[in-house]
Order: sequence, then structure tokens, then C-alpha cells
Amino acid sequence: MMGGTNAWTIVSRPSTSSTVLGSSLGSTLESKEQYDIVKVDLEDDRDYPIYIGTGYSEDESATLLQQHLAGKKVLLITNDRIAPTYLDHYQQLLSRNNRAKDIHTLVLPDGEEQKDMNNLQKILDRCLELGLDRKSTLVALGGGVIGDMVGFAAAVYLRGIAFVQIPTTVMAMVDSSVGGKTGVNHALGKNMIGAFHQPSCVFVNTATLETLPDRELQSGISEIIKYGLIRDAALFEWLEENMERLVQRDPAALRYAVVQSCLNKAAVVKADEKEADVRATLNLGHTFGHAIENGSGYGTWLHGEAVAIGIAMAARMSAQMGWIDESLLQRTMKLLERAKLPVALPSDSPMNRDTFLKLMSVDKKVANGQLRLILLRGELGNCVFTADFDEQAMLDTIDHFCEPCAVAK
Repeated sequence: MMGGTNAWTIVSRPSTSSTVLGSSLGSTLESKEQYDIVKVDLEDDRDYPIYIGTGYSEDESATLLQQHLAGKKVLLITNDRIAPTYLDHYQQLLSRNNRAKDIHTLVLPDGEEQKDMNNLQKILDRCLELGLDRKSTLVALGGGVIGDMVGFAAAVYLRGIAFVQIPTTVMAMVDSSVGGKTGVNHALGKNMIGAFHQPSCVFVNTATLETLPDRELQSGISEIIKYGLIRDAALFEWLEENMERLVQRDPAALRYAVVQSCLNKAAVVKADEKEADVRATLNLGHTFGHAIENGSGYGTWLHGEAVAIGIAMAARMSAQMGWIDESLLQRTMKLLERAKLPVALPSDSPMNRDTFLKLMSVDKKVANGQLRLILLRGELGNCVFTADFDEQAMLDTIDHFCEPCAVAK
């Protein structure tokens, strides 16, 4: 056994409606005709709303966003793929009916490989050129890469200024835009340089998903599946019944899935904002997945694709140790496949056992030299965060997934 003296962190939640979730776990939901509001409850008056809808009017959007702009100067940051479609629209919304707002923009190159110190420096340079002060606001318009970098820039510029998240991908809507994790990648590890810095609000318009490439849509669904596996059995069962609606971009299904995911994320963030314990369970599949992203070269896999393979690995390892039934493993694999997500490495993958172990050894969840994993245990909706697992089962799992790879052979 690895790390046999470590105690388990066991996280479970019975299947409940979102109303019960809000009252029992700290995340609250207010539903309006055109949008929902999930509240992230934090200490020291740092609560903030997540607006989730599709049919916002322009005046409504402008009002919701502008109330979270701290001062006159605003820097709206996006990437060169989002800018042609949405930059002008949101620049106008941020100043609509309000000439007092001074809106500036910055467009960065797109891609996970751009999530680095060089592009962070570009954001900080622009802040200084514009003379932004502590009453200024940064606005992140895009997916997880933009959101993470802009949030980190806001955390370190003048030792902390306000920022707003406007996520445009499923991945960002259901996960990365909520909870205040910000940062950039390093050649030796993903998200190794960063800070916790909460946004002033998150503004989700699921209509932006209409223009999202299929591959990115599917990538984000992996994080929704994750919530079902680790803490929300009812959501997992809903996904089993409605996966095709999600993949086909049914507006009602997308809104429901985003709302339920944000309710889960908000509850966990309230319980453990700085990831000392329970919040780490949101990283199911991520230790394996981050190793795949880094080892394959950033940009080869979308984050959610690598996480999907990581979830498959975690589920298989859990089943090998007898922690979950074979039936749950098969349900997990089937649901990932119905979401059109990868569940295996291709033959041309550079991954092998040594690469996995080297990259996993610098994972952020390593403590005192011990690797800790999030694994499934018990009934659907239950998981553990632990260093007390069968190391041979982990090695067998890595070898099984590396078997098709030419390098491994």
C-alpha cells in the first residue's frame, strides 16, 4: 500500500434536487425567466453571483455586468479566435448607456500552449500602459486559458484588483471560471504558477456555445460527468438519459447542465476555498490527465479530452482495487464514449510508464513526497482523496493505457 498512515477524505452526497442542494450545502439558486443565478457564498463579504442564461436582452446583460465593474477603467481581454465574433459586442455592453466607463481591449493568441508567463506579461504590460489603478477591473472573455491568465493578472497587479469572468466554452462555464483558481503553465507542470483570486461575478450566456467547435463542446462535458461521478448521482443519471441532447446543443439541456454543475462547484468552493481537502476531489482524473497534456505537448489534447482519459484511468484503477463495481466502470466508460470523448491513448502517443510517473510526481496534490489521487469508492456519487491506495494497481492501470503506444512497446 502507498502512504498507509494517511487518513481517507471521503466525499459523498445523496441524490437530491438542486433546491435541496442549495439549502444543505451552501450554494443557492435563484431562477428567473431568462436566466438563473447561482450564488458562491464565501467569507468576508466576497460572495459573488454566477448568471446563467440564454435569452438575455442587451439592456439586461449590460446592467448585470456593469454593476460588477469597480471603477472607470476596464480592460477587456480575449483571444484571437473569440475576438472576431464577440469582442465588439461585449465592449459595447460594458459601456452601454454609461459613458463614464472607459473600456480598453487586449487580444492574445489562442491555445493552451499560450497559457504562459509571456502572455501574462502582455496583460500586465497593458495594465501599466493604461495606468489601471486599484479601482480598475479586468474582464476575461473566453475559455479556461483566458480566464486563468486574466484572473492571475488581476491577482498580482497592484497586489490584487477586481476581475469578471465571461466564459464562452463549456469547460469554462462549468468549472474553470468558478472558484478563483488562476494561473499559468510551466514547462515542468500544468497550472504550477498561480493564485486563488475570486471573480466579482461570472456571466454565462449559453448562446455562445452555438459557435463552439464540436471538439471543445465535448471536451467540456467531461467536467460535467465528473460532478456526477464524485458527488451527484442524480446528475450522472440525468446525463445517461440526456447525453445526446447535450451533444446536439439543446438549449434547455445545456442550461440545466451548466446550472447543476455550478451548484456543485459553488458548494465545494464554499466548503474548501483553498483546496485543503474536499475541493481536491474536483480533480478526478486530472492527475493522469495533466500528465497526458504535458507529456504529449500542450495543445495536442484539449484539457477535457485528457481529463476524460484520466477519468477512465481512475475508474479502472478503482475497479481493479474492488472499490467500485464493474458495472459502474462500464457505465462511466459508456457515458464518456457517448459524449464522444477519448477513453484511450492512441498508438502514436509518446506516453509511457516513466513519463506518467515523472509528471505525476510534480502534481499539485503531492504532499510530503506522497502522491495523492482522487478515486471512486462505493456507490455512484462517492469518491476518496487519498495516498492510501494500491501502488501496483496504479502501475497496472498506467501500463494498460500505455499498451497501445509505440513508445511503451
